[in-house]
Amino acid sequence: MTSPGGGRIALPFAKAARTLSVSVVAASDVPDELRGAGRCSRQVRNFGTPATLPGADSIIACEVITPAGNWSSYPPHKHDQERPGVEAELEEIYYFELRTEPGSPGQGEPFGYQRVYGTDERPIDVLAEVRDRDVVLVPHGWHGPAIAPPGYDMYYLNVMAGPGENREWLICDDPAHAWIRQTWVDLEVDPRLPFRENG
Repeated sequence: MTSPGGGRIALPFAKAARTLSVSVVAASDVPDELRGAGRCSRQVRNFGTPATLPGADSIIACEVITPAGNWSSYPPHKHDQERPGVEAELEEIYYFELRTEPGSPGQGEPFGYQRVYGTDERPIDVLAEVRDRDVVLVPHGWHGPAIAPPGYDMYYLNVMAGPGENREWLICDDPAHAWIRQTWVDLEVDPRLPFRENG
């Protein structure tokens, strides 16, 4: 694969139980969604979600852009049990790219953090410092936040897939932190969003 304008090309994939034809989704047809508010604001490009790419078998994929200083993938949530209408069983991969925030006086090596933790029945404990082009696997458990420290913008590619009969992204917030969503009601979305292609 090549691109006349240059760039990096990701090829996310998952096992399919049936033969599928190729689908093309133009960039202009990919919906951008602003999630959260205040310091939990982020931009989501839903290029491979069920609504945008309905013909896929099991894969769900999107891009998330988090401005410097914000928390993303928050509150912590999980999707590791098949509970119809409530939660879907999906393994997940985060692929990160980070950059120094445009206009910053310094040029440090960008970094961020990703948290994954489990339950008593299925323990997992990850607090990873992530740098440009790092990958974090989420086989199960609560995950979040993905933290973009001040000065460093964070991008991550989310790729999910699971064995469920229905291809849907159903999550369950960690009850200890679910209340965070209520604090967004009176907050504005970060004014740096949405990012533009050259921003």
